[in-house]
Amino acid sequence: MEDNSIQQALLADTPNVLQRKPSEGAKRFRRSMSTPSSDPVQTPHEKGSSLKAKELFKEMRPSFRLVGFLLFIYLLVGVIIFYCVMDQISGKQTNRVLDALYFCIVTMTTVGYGDLVPDNDTTKLLACAFVFMGMAIIALFVSKSADYLVEKQEVLFFKALHMNMKGGEAKMLRAIETNRTKYKFYTNALLLVIAIVSGTVFLWKVEKLSLVDSFYCVCATVTTLGYGDKSFSSKLGRIFAIFWIIMSTIIMAQFFMYLAEIYTERRQKMLAKWVLTRRITKMDLEAADLDDDRQVGAAEFVVYKLKELGKISQEEISSFLEEFDKLDVDHSGTLSPYDLTLAQSNQ
Repeated sequence: MEDNSIQQALLADTPNVLQRKPSEGAKRFRRSMSTPSSDPVQTPHEKGSSLKAKELFKEMRPSFRLVGFLLFIYLLVGVIIFYCVMDQISGKQTNRVLDALYFCIVTMTTVGYGDLVPDNDTTKLLACAFVFMGMAIIALFVSKSADYLVEKQEVLFFKALHMNMKGGEAKMLRAIETNRTKYKFYTNALLLVIAIVSGTVFLWKVEKLSLVDSFYCVCATVTTLGYGDKSFSSKLGRIFAIFWIIMSTIIMAQFFMYLAEIYTERRQKMLAKWVLTRRITKMDLEAADLDDDRQVGAAEFVVYKLKELGKISQEEISSFLEEFDKLDVDHSGTLSPYDLTLAQSNQ
């Protein structure tokens, strides 16, 4: 009876998986006659707790506005400083303010063409300081802005691929959620192609480079190699480069990140398929027997499979059981609203 009640408690929120029908006597809680019969009513605080849990990691990460503000301050300070020391930076210059901003962008993204370089110890030390600060800020900006760009486009991309899908918006959203990483990768790949083509055409038409040199410069830029033999040298070219370099390097970084995610997901699916299809041995049953009663219930079997998949660890299981023991005030092996009330009153 105890094992059955634990099984029902663990599987209460898992529809169509190992559930018993109500006619088989399954109950969500086992409650004695002396237990108060009031049904648990969620308070506003409890209703909002699940929402707060979902928003927890979002709150821990810096917001897009904060990252944008830090980037703005970084560029503003950089432009002011390098504007003042522009005479101590060698290379082809066009406009003092524009060149200072262009130098900040090239430094921050680690492209480093070499068309503008520090010429004395002071400017070299300033460049060293700004490259470290810039890498930290660009890392945050990459994560925020690329997610924003890709997620805005992935729904449109999905609709274009599945224009004739039946089932409405709900079915479409479920399909997007299931293949989210794949669609992000496809969308990012499309944006990367657009960035490469636009940069190549601009260098070819505006900077008057050959088509091969234009493509060569674009590849050296988006991968942050920055050989320096080809770069943006005109005033209009550097205005374009200020925006294009940031966007293209961000998109390139996200492209490889999503590619790695797809590879990881594929390995996880292969592992899941192996776990679900392999034959169960006696050693597996012994390992799955959590309460050492020489029998494995459905809940124990599910927990063992989750451990095999790497979804949960033995340490996490132990901490869950400890929490269960603390809440099980009457030591009945089950939890009821009355147990929760007593446990909370004792805290």
